Amino acid sequence: MPGALAATSFDASRSQQLPLPRGTVKGPESVAFDGQGQGPYSGSRCGRPLGLRFNQKSGDLYVADAYKGLMRVAPGGGEATVLVNQVDGFPLRFTNGVDVDQVTGQVYFTDSSMNYQRSQHEMVTRSGDSTGRLMRYDPRTSDVTVLQAGMTYPNGVALSADRTHLVVASTGPCKLLRHWIKGVNAGTSEPFADLPGYPDNVRPDTRGGYWVALHREKNEFPFGRDSHRLAVRVGNDGKIVEEMRGSKKVRPTEIMERSNGKIYLGSVELPYVGVVRRK
Repeated sequence: MPGALAATSFDASRSQQLPLPRGTVKGPESVAFDGQGQGPYSGSRCGRPLGLRFNQKSGDLYVADAYKGLMRVAPGGGEATVLVNQVDGFPLRFTNGVDVDQVTGQVYFTDSSMNYQRSQHEMVTRSGDSTGRLMRYDPRTSDVTVLQAGMTYPNGVALSADRTHLVVASTGPCKLLRHWIKGVNAGTSEPFADLPGYPDNVRPDTRGGYWVALHREKNEFPFGRDSHRLAVRVGNDGKIVEEMRGSKKVRPTEIMERSNGKIYLGSVELPYVGVVRRK
């Protein structure tokens, strides 16, 4: 499996801050842009939306809410509607990552554990819980298919550029997995990358690879130099090609790169969305 050493590094310690409405929301876990390029839209930790993705054609915003399940906000905004809160008779206890196939409209999402909720997220790692699920929702029929069960802390999910597979963050083991949805390997999963920290959301970069937010490094010490890996960029071959470094005060949950070169940082702990550029 590809190693976890980055080829290049850049400093993101100085970032622009897009503040959230003061006193009302905090912790923009995920960020998204709509089909017109407007945004960023963000979810607040007050409602525990952990993943946001637009269907760029329809304008629907899909929300992975930790406690309520998979939800949808209609174009133009308004109250979110719960689409899925249980699958095969088992409730969604820790809905986490989400991505949308922009061709078919199908929605892929994860449930990190069938035993623990978001408020107990540390127990998912400590216990070695392997009851997570990767699922697909079809908005045309409302059918939900479990693509893989028995997963260890599945978190963020991203559809590959060629739409043949999904890349899923496995937080506790500090790995990325590849789950094939097309081709001769369809329905199977395999290791994709070892990571130097605990991954959260996974987003496509602008080169066919992925940005992976690292909430914490594997062997991080609270003292010493105030710098750590915020994220790594992984190529489509599973090799780490770039790393983003910054202050230990910043622990991102999502990294989103736009075609204009701006990189947006989401976090459950900060009252703003960060914006950085490579120097």
